Amino acid sequence: MIRRSSLILAIGTALSCSGADANKTAIAQRPAKVSTALPDTTHAVTAARAGHLPRIKTLGDSTPVRGLYLNRFVAQSAKRMREQIAIADRTEINAFVVDMKDEFGLNFQSSDEMLRKNAGNTHGHVANVPALLDSLHAHQIIAIARLVVFKDPVAAAVSPQHTIRKPDGTPWRDKKNTTWVNPYDKEIWEYNIRVAEEMLRAGFDEIQFDYIRFPEPYKSLPTQVFPGQTTASKPQLLADFLTAACDRIHKFDARCAADIFGLVTSVAGALEVGQQWEKLSLATDVLLPMVYPSHYPHGSFGIDRPNAEPYKVIDAAITRAHQRDTKLGVKTAEHVRPWLQAFSLGQPPYGPDQIKEQKRAVYDAGYDGWILWHPGSKYEPFLAGLDSVLTSKKKR
Repeated sequence: MIRRSSLILAIGTALSCSGADANKTAIAQRPAKVSTALPDTTHAVTAARAGHLPRIKTLGDSTPVRGLYLNRFVAQSAKRMREQIAIADRTEINAFVVDMKDEFGLNFQSSDEMLRKNAGNTHGHVANVPALLDSLHAHQIIAIARLVVFKDPVAAAVSPQHTIRKPDGTPWRDKKNTTWVNPYDKEIWEYNIRVAEEMLRAGFDEIQFDYIRFPEPYKSLPTQVFPGQTTASKPQLLADFLTAACDRIHKFDARCAADIFGLVTSVAGALEVGQQWEKLSLATDVLLPMVYPSHYPHGSFGIDRPNAEPYKVIDAAITRAHQRDTKLGVKTAEHVRPWLQAFSLGQPPYGPDQIKEQKRAVYDAGYDGWILWHPGSKYEPFLAGLDSVLTSKKKR
């Protein structure tokens, strides 16, 4: 699954490192003028030794989070990070979702031996995580660590005893020949929770777990066998992991979130991968459904071409999420924060107009926050779809 109009020249040339509009103080005030150079981190390192770095003070249940996804390579590049910070300084963007553990392993160096053995070593890492976070916080940017959980070929290669198996006992592989770790394995739980804790000690404001699911059980592939499987159903098992993880994340006064398929908002039961709205909603502070219009099949919500109707698709999907949360008694203002499509897949190609329509649908469905996804973290073609100030726009 991929997550992917020309930029108005005036906006491109206006982007600088000088700070934000004073009007943004309506929700999250930013400095009037602050350098985006990576800062001296003496005080950050001292704070880290004392326990963990301070987090954004304005972060609350009703604070809209409007962010960009930044892949591991952007996070490793000072130049690319300055470019992203400049975007945040001049628009409504107030958060970055940063890859800190993905299918390539960890994007940081750890002193924890359990983490170090699963780090991976072929795609580099952020040289100084506290410095990166200090720079983001200087610009009042909420720092969210994205951690891929059960699709973990690095940990699977290092510790094959923790993998999903085939009936003959050998590691199971998906259609792309990727091995997955076993969601029923409590050592895998502990590994991922300890990654989250290290990111919180570094100063991240929120942990966002991705691939909180089982792999698709295609009929063309061997049966999936889970050593140590209990009587817990797949949906309950995923909820139990998130409950355990969130309990430990909350000890850092941080927020715990999970990415899910967009279909979870509208399918009554559980998907085959184990995701079910009611189970996951009650286990997390925030759910992020990936409601990319291009990923919905023809006829979804009565729409012949979903990719051509971004407003209708997202309004229907997120309205359903709102209704289900209301029935559960989940009243947190920003409990649902959808991923929006900032890439083109099929016709029509996506640009600023499609971004505006997706945002409008989120607001009409009753929420204020969203995250843009482009697999290469290249958002310049979509900037004209962003507002210059951060203000609440939800309708309910």
